[in-house]
Amino acid sequence: MADLTLDTPLTAVVGDRTAKVLADSLKLRTVGDLLHHYPRRYAERGQLTSLDDLEIDEHVTVLARIEKVTLIPFKGRKGDRLEVVVTDGRGRLSLVFFNQGWRQKDLRPGAQGLFAGKVGQFNRTRQLVSPDYQLMDEEADTSAAAEFAGRLIPVYPASAKAQTWTVGLCVRTVLDTLADDGWQGVGEPLPAELREKHGLIPLPEALELIHRPRSHADRERAQSRLRWDEAFVLQVALAQRRAADSALPAVPRPERAGGLLEAFDARLPFTLTDGQRQVSAEIFADLATSHPMHRLLQGEVGSGKTLVALRAMLTVVDAGGQAVLLAPTEVLAQQHHRSIVEMMGDLAEGGMLGGADAATKVVLLTGSMGTPARRQTLLDMACGDAGIAIGTHALIEDKVQFQDLGLVVVDEQHRFGVEQRDALRAKGEQPPHLLVMTATPIPRTVAMTVFGDLETSVLDQLPAGRSPISTHVVPALEKPNFLARAWERVREEVGKGHQAYVVCPRIGDEEQSDPKKKRKAMPDDPEDLGAGSDDRRPPLAVVETAEMLAKGPLAGLRIEILHGRLQPDAKDDVMRRFAAGRVDVLVATTVIEVGVNVPNSTAMVIMDADRFGVSQLHQLRGRVGRGSAPGLCLLVSDMPGASPARARLDAVAGTLDGFELSRIDLEQRREGDVLGQAQSGVKSSLKVLSVLEDEEVITTARAEAAALVAVDPRLEDHPDLRAALAGLLDEDRAEYLEKG
Repeated sequence: MADLTLDTPLTAVVGDRTAKVLADSLKLRTVGDLLHHYPRRYAERGQLTSLDDLEIDEHVTVLARIEKVTLIPFKGRKGDRLEVVVTDGRGRLSLVFFNQGWRQKDLRPGAQGLFAGKVGQFNRTRQLVSPDYQLMDEEADTSAAAEFAGRLIPVYPASAKAQTWTVGLCVRTVLDTLADDGWQGVGEPLPAELREKHGLIPLPEALELIHRPRSHADRERAQSRLRWDEAFVLQVALAQRRAADSALPAVPRPERAGGLLEAFDARLPFTLTDGQRQVSAEIFADLATSHPMHRLLQGEVGSGKTLVALRAMLTVVDAGGQAVLLAPTEVLAQQHHRSIVEMMGDLAEGGMLGGADAATKVVLLTGSMGTPARRQTLLDMACGDAGIAIGTHALIEDKVQFQDLGLVVVDEQHRFGVEQRDALRAKGEQPPHLLVMTATPIPRTVAMTVFGDLETSVLDQLPAGRSPISTHVVPALEKPNFLARAWERVREEVGKGHQAYVVCPRIGDEEQSDPKKKRKAMPDDPEDLGAGSDDRRPPLAVVETAEMLAKGPLAGLRIEILHGRLQPDAKDDVMRRFAAGRVDVLVATTVIEVGVNVPNSTAMVIMDADRFGVSQLHQLRGRVGRGSAPGLCLLVSDMPGASPARARLDAVAGTLDGFELSRIDLEQRREGDVLGQAQSGVKSSLKVLSVLEDEEVITTARAEAAALVAVDPRLEDHPDLRAALAGLLDEDRAEYLEKG
C-alpha cells in the first residue's frame, strides 16, 4: 500500500471487520495507534510461562507445552469434554473444550503454544474453558514455526475479541507495508544531533525492534529510544507553555517595607522554619517580576503551606493588589477563612472599628451564603476593600469582579477542573500570578512531568512543636480484640481532654442506601465510595457507624457526624463546635481530608482503611498530632494479612514520609496519565516512560526541550516534532495544558 502514514485509518490496512474489533475493544484506530500499542511482555521459546501465579478471573495468555490430552464422553447423554493439560515444567493448567473432540488433531502431547482465556476453577483445579490458542509445533516445518524460532514472542495487551496474536498479525502487516515503502510515512520527531548525542536509534528501527526483537538487547535499544520520544515531546509541550507564560505581561508585586506583611510577621508567636523562609523568598522573587508567576507549592502534611501562601497574599495586598484563595469544599474554605482571620487578628479588620492601620478586609464567598452577606462580599471585592477573598467555586461566577486581582492561590489543584481555574485567572485585567498548593507530596520527576510548566517549591520541614504520629494496622477480622482495644484508646484520649476522628468511606443516609436513587455528586462530597463493585460487603458508613458507637463502645461520649451532604450551616456548626472542644468524636467522610486544623485532636480511627489510597490515608492521618500531644492513627481493615491491600496499609504505618508514600501510591496506580486523564478522560500518553524510574531521561529531556524551544519556539524547523506534538496533544490535552 502506497503512502501509508501514522495517521492512516486501520481500515485501509487490515480490513473493516478487524479494524472495528481493534477500535471497539482496544481503542486502536490508526496505524500510529497500533504501532504504539507495545507488547506488554515477551515470551521466549524454551522458557515457558509460569503457571503458578495465575489468579482466578484473570485474563491471561500463557506459553506452555501440552502434557496430556483426554476425551471424556458425557454419561447418559450426547456430547463430550476434551481435557488438555499444559505445563511449564513446574505448574499445570487444564484447558477444557465442550463437544470439540476434533481438536485432538491439533492438540497433541509435546506441542507448544500460546493459550489465552479467563482463569476459572473447577474441583480446585485452575482451568481455561474454550481458550483461544495458537500452536507453535516444533515438528511442523511451517512459516509460523520459522517466525517464532529463536525469537522473543510479543504478548500484547489484548481483549476477549482481539487476542494477542490478532494484534501481532496486524502489527506485522503494518510493519511490512511500511518497510516496503521505505518507512516514508513515519516521521522523525527527535532532531538528528540529539539522537547522535544520546546514542538513540532512528524511530523506524525502534518500531521494528519493539515489535520484532531478535534479542533482549534489541528490545532495550527500542525502549530506550521510545522513552526519549515520550519524554522529549511532552517536555517540548511544557517548555512551549513556560515560554508563552514568560512572554505574558503581569503587574509586578514587590515586597514593601512597613506594610501588612511586616506587621503580620512581627505578631507571629513562633519562628518561621528555614524551609518556609526559603520558599517565601522564591515566591516573593516571582511576584516582583513583570510576567506571571506559575509556581507549585508542595509539602508534607502540616508543613505550613497555608502560612506561606498567606504571606504571599499579604505581599500582593501591600503592592496594591488583591489575592484569592480557592478551596475545593465549603468546609475547607470556612476553615481557611477562620484560621487566616485568627492569624491576622485586627490586620483582617480593614475599615472596621478596632482595625489596625494597615488592615485589609478578609472575606468569604461560598454558594450557601445568604443574599445580604453575599452582596456585601461582592461589593467589597469589586471596590477593592477586600484585599483577600477566600471561597469555593462561587468565586468563579461571572458576577464576581475584582478591582485589581494580583494573585490566585489554588488549594488542592486536583479537585478543580481546568475551566474553573482558567475562569478565575481571567478575572484580572492582566494575568494574575498563580500559586498552586498541594498537600499530597509529589516525587520530583512526577512534579517535573505533571506540573512541568510550573516552578516547584518544596516544604519538607515540619514546624517546631509538631508531635509525632504513631500509626498501626488493626486487623478487625483476624483479631477482633484489637478493634475493641482501638475504641478503648479513643476513650482514653477523650478522658485526657483530647478529641478523636472516626473516618468512614461512605455516608450511608437513606438516599445513598437506596440503589434505585441516583444522585449528582456534590462538590464537597468527593469520597463517598458507594457500595463498590466487588463481592465484599458495602463499605462502612458514617451514619450507621456513629449510631453503633453511640450505643456501644463510645456510649456517653459527645459524638457528631460530618459529611458533604449536610447543609452548609450544619457543617460549619459541627466544625466550630468540634474546634471549640464541645464534640468528643467526629465521625466523618474524607471531607476532613485536607486543611482541617484542630490541634486538640489526637486520635483517628479509619474504618475500611484498605478502601482508601495510600496518599489519602497519609492526608487523613495528618489531621492528628497537630498540637503538643502525640497523635495516634489506627487503620482498621478486614483484609487478610498476605493481601496487597494489607501491604499498602503496612506501608502507611511504616513511614511518615509523604514523598516515599506517594511513590508507593503511584507505583500501585501505575502512574496514570500525566496529561490529565482525570481532567479530560483521555487514555494514557505514557507507554514505556516511567515518571518514577526514568528520572535521568526526564531531566535531560527537559533541558534539551528548553534549549530547542528557546531557539525555535514554533518548531518551524522541526515539522516532524510539530506533528508528533499534535498527535500527543489532542484538543482536550492541548486545552488542559493551555489552561492548567
